[in-house]
Amino acid sequence: QLQASGGGLVQPGGSLRLSCAASGFIFEDFSVGWFRQAPGKGREGVSCINFRGDAAFYVDPVKGRFTISRDNAKKMVYLQMNSLKPEDTAVYYCATCTVVDGIWPGDRWGQGTLVTVSS
Repeated sequence: QLQASGGGLVQPGGSLRLSCAASGFIFEDFSVGWFRQAPGKGREGVSCINFRGDAAFYVDPVKGRFTISRDNAKKMVYLQMNSLKPEDTAVYYCATCTVVDGIWPGDRWGQGTLVTVSS
C-alpha cells in the first residue's frame, strides 16, 4: 500500500529525495510520514505531514535539514533530505502517522528504502 524509493549511497553533506507511492486506501484522508531504522536500533519517527499538506512535524535531529511534502492528486509523499550526516544512515519507511508527544506510525506501512551516508 505504500512503496518507498529513492534511497542510495551519498556522501556526508549531500542530498537525497525519497518518494513514496500510496495505493489501496483514501490517501488524502490520512496524515502520512517517514520513519527510519538505523542498524542495531529501533524504529523512530522522522516526519509527519497532515492530510491537507499544510502542517508538518519533524523530530529535532532532522529539523532544518529535511522537508516533507505530499501530492494528493498523485498519491505521493516525499522527503527531501539535505546536509546528510552519517547518523542519518537507516532504512527509511513511509507510513500513515499521528503526532501526539512524538511521531507514531499508523497501520499502513510499506517496504523501506536504504539510505547510506558515508564517505
